[in-house]
Amino acid sequence: MTISEKIIAAHSDRESVSAGEFVESRVDLVLANDITAPLAIEEFEKAGAKKVFDPKKIVLVPDHFTPCKDIKSAELVKTLRRFAKAHKVRFYEIGRVGIEHALLPEEGLTLPGDFIIGADSHTCTYGAVGAFSTGMGSTDIAAAMVTGRVWIKVPVSIKFNYTGKRNKYVGGKDLILYTIGRIGVDGASYKSMEFTGETISNLPMDDRFTMCNMAIEAGAKNGIIAPDELTQMYLEEVAGRSQEIKLKSDAYAKYEKTIEIDAGKIQPQVSAPHLPSNAKNVEEFSEVKIDQSVIGSCTNGRITDMRRAAGIMNGQTVHPEVRCIIIPATQKIYGQALKEGLIEIFLNAGCVISPPTCGPCLGGHMGVLGKGEVAIATTNRNFIGRMGHSESYVYLSNPEVAAASAVKGKICHPDMI
Repeated sequence: MTISEKIIAAHSDRESVSAGEFVESRVDLVLANDITAPLAIEEFEKAGAKKVFDPKKIVLVPDHFTPCKDIKSAELVKTLRRFAKAHKVRFYEIGRVGIEHALLPEEGLTLPGDFIIGADSHTCTYGAVGAFSTGMGSTDIAAAMVTGRVWIKVPVSIKFNYTGKRNKYVGGKDLILYTIGRIGVDGASYKSMEFTGETISNLPMDDRFTMCNMAIEAGAKNGIIAPDELTQMYLEEVAGRSQEIKLKSDAYAKYEKTIEIDAGKIQPQVSAPHLPSNAKNVEEFSEVKIDQSVIGSCTNGRITDMRRAAGIMNGQTVHPEVRCIIIPATQKIYGQALKEGLIEIFLNAGCVISPPTCGPCLGGHMGVLGKGEVAIATTNRNFIGRMGHSESYVYLSNPEVAAASAVKGKICHPDMI
């Protein structure tokens, strides 16, 4: 079996499963946020449920419209707060805030071999630690909060084998944008994207989170990387877990296909509006002027992303016609960036520093675009109207490109400033 099939089988009390089968599986963690949880809570209560299956395995994270931007968003969070208090489930607010897909791994709540579901499409992020994690609708989440179980069709797996040494400024964001550009936004529909190869073995954890986070942008059911020594070191730091992890796909596991990718040929990527699959080398967009640069999100708001952006901006000044918004993904990341002097670099460059929030990524707040405006962002989606007006434009990139573009006033390679 593949690693995804092994995890599903283990949680379905089966010795084995095959792609295409429907099974009912136990879940280790159920996640919802300030947009999706209120719907799940409504269905939970409509069903007449009196208690959740396990308070320790349910996590509510208000992050999309927080800090609450208006009365409606405040009422949404109030619903979460009420439910969390009544059922004693995990609730992250007031000083413990963060973007859910950065916060949960940081809290040590996502572990290898776990089966995780969340009412958010980017729940696939946790595949970076070797978990089977996937997004579902709010009604599925409501049912899981009651039963601790979910039905699922076992996905077909595609293996992506990355070889070669990464070029300068090429990270996980560039690898996944290139990959999506190659297979398309429906190239892995309801399939498992398994990332392997020497390039992945040498890829830092933050970059792995970025890659698995964007598996959904190719239509995938999940993205996953077999845990290794780097994973072990990360889990020792965040979860105090020191035992050896043995979880990988079998040598003769069945894949729909294997796609070979030479990472040494990949340059920093930029995806043009209005699809993540519109990925090309950054130089292709050198004449595109921008109004805004956003560095953050569940995709690229971790501490290494902050360091990469600050490394470009140190001693530089944001272009006078550009708004640059920096969004550390969690309070811990914010504090570390402050301790390392990164926040001071951003402030001196003329950036705005936001508290942890999804904010502009979904056109929520803290950087909504007006008609005709252009942004470059380290976020994961650039659909029509994603960051504001339906006639605004979002280009996706890594932190170094977004930082350099903020300084230049137009999209550029980091070496061009």
